[in-house]
Amino acid sequence: MKNIIIILSFVFTISSYSQSIFDVARSGDVDKLEELYQLNNDTINAVDHKGFTPLILATYNRQTEIVEFLLEKNCNINAQDLSGNTALMGVCFKGDFNIAKMLIDHGANVNQLNFNNATALIYASTFGHKEIASYLLKNNADKKIMDNRGNTALKHAEMQGNTDIIALLK
Repeated sequence: MKNIIIILSFVFTISSYSQSIFDVARSGDVDKLEELYQLNNDTINAVDHKGFTPLILATYNRQTEIVEFLLEKNCNINAQDLSGNTALMGVCFKGDFNIAKMLIDHGANVNQLNFNNATALIYASTFGHKEIASYLLKNNADKKIMDNRGNTALKHAEMQGNTDIIALLK
């Protein structure tokens, strides 16, 4: 019985660290992140119930300082959530060029596929983020990749009427 209590205490403690890391990633509290990292440096690669890592949440919530810290600590930059989306895909949806550049410059896979075979370039093209799309292309993003419906980044840009991106992709 004593062993069960010790194990449950350990699981609860780890769970508490992991759970709070997600709030920190959303809110941008770098000091708290540093504290959590010092307690358990594996916490930077924790995964919540949706498969989100702290990096995915930080990029989606435009928490630049958190992203910088996580990248400096060598978090899993290409981790995928339960839909197969990465931090780079999330930022291509949201449109923050500086964070997208940081991720790409730190080695994010620009041709990673999610579970619908979409890429970061497809997201940037769909949502009209020309500067990100251009930087992806400069960093070897493959504009010929098709999603599971057979649509390339160009086709997505055409469907959305994103003329600047259409010109970029042609």
